[in-house]
Amino acid sequence: MTEDRPSPHTPETFARWLRDQLSARGYSERGGQQRFAKDSGISPATVSRLLRADGLPDLRTLQVLAEALGLTLGEILVRSGVASQEELAAAARPITPDPISAEQAATELGISEPQAVAAFVAMVNALRPSRDDGDDQRTSSS
Repeated sequence: MTEDRPSPHTPETFARWLRDQLSARGYSERGGQQRFAKDSGISPATVSRLLRADGLPDLRTLQVLAEALGLTLGEILVRSGVASQEELAAAARPITPDPISAEQAATELGISEPQAVAAFVAMVNALRPSRDDGDDQRTSSS
């Protein structure tokens, strides 16, 4: 969890990064902040608050900001310190309450020939850690 390590992204680092992004897109000159607010649909007060490092925006504002900058929401979430790269990667993986069977894995991998499925299942079962539930299949052949 992120509580154990400090995030490298703070409101200050996010504000600096956002300023750089706006500058790279031509919003650094006089009136650029107002123009970006108008172009992005984010209120001028919110843009000003972000650039002053006065807290972090809500998720909807981050989404609009991502769209306005042509970036993914994921990059904005990491830059703002809302999520780490690791958390973002973990969130992208599907949640499976129970692991799939070796047979299901074979199907997912496109292995359909019965002999190949049997070989795949045997290999998966051989690689699985032994359980402490009295199943001595792996240890009895040693």
